[in-house]
Amino acid sequence: MIDSSKLADRLRAVVAPKGATSDARSPEGSASRLGSGSSQISTVGASSREPLEDVLCGSWRVHSSGRSFVVERRVEADAQHGRVRVRDLAAQLDRAASQAPMLSAGAPARVPFVFIDLETTGLSGGAGTYAFLVGCGSFTNDGTFLTRQYLMPAFADERPMLETVADELTRAGAIVTFNGKSFDAPVLETRYLFHRLEWAGARLPHIDVLHPSRRFWRDDVSSCTLVALERQVLGARRTGDVYGFEIPARYFQFIRSGDARPLAVVLEHNRLDLLSLAGLTARLLHLLARGPGEASDSREAFALGQTYARAGFFSHAIEAYRRAMTIHAPSRLGSSLQVEILRSLALAYRRGRRFHEAATAWRQLLDTPGCAGPIAREATEALAIHHEHRARDLAIAKTFALKSLDDHARPRWNDAVRHRLARIERKMTLEERTDLLPMSAVW
Repeated sequence: MIDSSKLADRLRAVVAPKGATSDARSPEGSASRLGSGSSQISTVGASSREPLEDVLCGSWRVHSSGRSFVVERRVEADAQHGRVRVRDLAAQLDRAASQAPMLSAGAPARVPFVFIDLETTGLSGGAGTYAFLVGCGSFTNDGTFLTRQYLMPAFADERPMLETVADELTRAGAIVTFNGKSFDAPVLETRYLFHRLEWAGARLPHIDVLHPSRRFWRDDVSSCTLVALERQVLGARRTGDVYGFEIPARYFQFIRSGDARPLAVVLEHNRLDLLSLAGLTARLLHLLARGPGEASDSREAFALGQTYARAGFFSHAIEAYRRAMTIHAPSRLGSSLQVEILRSLALAYRRGRRFHEAATAWRQLLDTPGCAGPIAREATEALAIHHEHRARDLAIAKTFALKSLDDHARPRWNDAVRHRLARIERKMTLEERTDLLPMSAVW
């Protein structure tokens, strides 16, 4: 018969981190590590002679369901983050907060914004993924950036941690994340549901900065990660940072050994993510508030126009698209971007009921190199409709209708074009007969 205690010792030896002491592998050390409460974690810290409070410079907060561990830090208002001071980021957000609904799908987002970033036990999400660190950041009245990081020292501490985070969100006017709608919010909602708690984020406007960042800066960075964007857009560079894929292993190392030192760099990584998230949000809202004159290149101006158009501000969108066409010479603009801008400009003119200007944009689009396939068909169809129904020039309408026939298009498309051609030809025949009638018959 196998001695269960010896088997347990052997298993602990296998999973123990490299360099662990014999105390950490002992049954007593294991009992203190794997116990079900926060007090057990404090015992671990004591055994390693470095309490959690000292290593991470945090404190315990008592909640109705237990204790939660919180690390609070401040980035002073005069501190520099890349090319901009923290105070200026706070001022930009305060001035441009009224533009936030354009980034939150029309939801009434308002200050104070609470920036949220998670560190989790896995990157795939799902029911088995825990958020072991919930970072929350916000600006104070004096322009200081305040972060509160809620750490789960043991799995049994999850409920008090979640309840403390819920308290943090009670004062929020909106939450801001980076890919949070797809990852952070679902992970948190799953964990709140598991504990039969209400997920406070469900009632708050949610601004996910990832998607507008892709529209505004996707051509300027090799990848739309937060680190790449902070370097390119904000001019901030990190030193001694930890890779995201290493973070879950560091947490599990802490759980096994009780040594919190591997988590110190994780918390710093999380703090920088929160500050850069605030910086990107400030830049986006600043652009929306100040308009296309603040755009640094054609891509920013074009993305600004797309954001205005989604919100229904077509006159602002037109101004932004026109700025995108003129901010650089056409040779520097690139044919693919030029095609995108002209198509969007034509659609914005049409939605603003500026039909003649829309027709001019469609013609300009057809003359642009690289305009082919579905976009060319769309332009010729729009011009055929315009000249048939608005300009009343049936000959030109017929010319564009013939151009919109395409062997590579779907049969239904060509059937619709033939139907339009037949209607135009009937109108032309009727006009010819009217011209041949004597004046007495006409009158």
